[in-house]
Amino acid sequence: MRCAVFAATRRGVESAIRLKKGISPDVVDIFLKDGREPEISAKRFSNLADAVAEAFLQYDALIFFMAAGIAVRMIAPHLQSKLTDPAVLVADEGGRHVVSLLSGHVGGGNALTLRVADCLGGTPVLTTATDVNDLTAPDALAAELGLRPVPKPRIQTMNGALLEGKNVSYAVDEALLRRDFFEAALSKRGIPFACMSASEASAAKELTVFITEDASLRSERLLCLVPRRLIAGMGCRRGVPKETLKNALSEAVAQIGQELSAVSIIASAAVKKDEAGLLALAAELGVEARFFESEDLQQKIEAYGLEESNFVRRQIGAGNVCEAAALCCVQDGRIALAKTKWEKATVALVWEK
Repeated sequence: MRCAVFAATRRGVESAIRLKKGISPDVVDIFLKDGREPEISAKRFSNLADAVAEAFLQYDALIFFMAAGIAVRMIAPHLQSKLTDPAVLVADEGGRHVVSLLSGHVGGGNALTLRVADCLGGTPVLTTATDVNDLTAPDALAAELGLRPVPKPRIQTMNGALLEGKNVSYAVDEALLRRDFFEAALSKRGIPFACMSASEASAAKELTVFITEDASLRSERLLCLVPRRLIAGMGCRRGVPKETLKNALSEAVAQIGQELSAVSIIASAAVKKDEAGLLALAAELGVEARFFESEDLQQKIEAYGLEESNFVRRQIGAGNVCEAAALCCVQDGRIALAKTKWEKATVALVWEK
């Protein structure tokens, strides 16, 4: 997740720096007001509200080291849906308490809160009822496994039932292409499940969470968890063999708890459209390969505020290939793995929201 971190005091800035070092400098950007702590490398802004408005669209998570009231007022005008809003966390300036404020489940805010608190030695504060009661919320599970819960109203139905002590069953579509992966994931988490057809799930008499490719199924007792598309943005040197690229991609998806079969598209710059290794890898995986002109890449770079390489810009006209190419494939995306270097290749992974 790409995180935008805002700090308003010297101690807050120190906590932000600790967080950036502890999580990863590649995915954490610190935002400071013009003139504040000039010796520190950070993105600068003159107006906090404007900076938050832009970051709300560009980043997967916003973290505020400041009063909760300030954070609430800054994000309030931009709230749209729990299915698309970024995660928002707020912490005191010393990082003693870290609160998951927005998108705790689908946006991954609760999981990020635990990670940030661990990094800073603070106490995580989760207020979602299912987490407080040590219950596995279906929408939280969906975020972990790269699934999209539909329809939205059934999320509340299922979570409410769990809190009332009612039984909620899990099932996996027998026609699901990646059935083995999801069955293994449920088993690993100790969640009992059945395997059934879509028609059987729709006719179920009890509340059912159904992992399926069919997002059109509707029932008052059914919440569908539909696999999201995972886009792999890739860059490489000329002539890199398919196996080298495959190894890089395998390690990349493993870092986010997935497997190669989760990849839906391989994306890169137009200058790579005849790269034999990339084309061969896409063919082996049975996925589409898409290539984008520098103008398209630059649009995504600006829209998401992506970091650029001067060397890459001189070579192809845009300073970011992996992340930008992957984001070109979706209307709205969340970066699951920022640009990561392997031998002769780079990979970024993006979930479609």
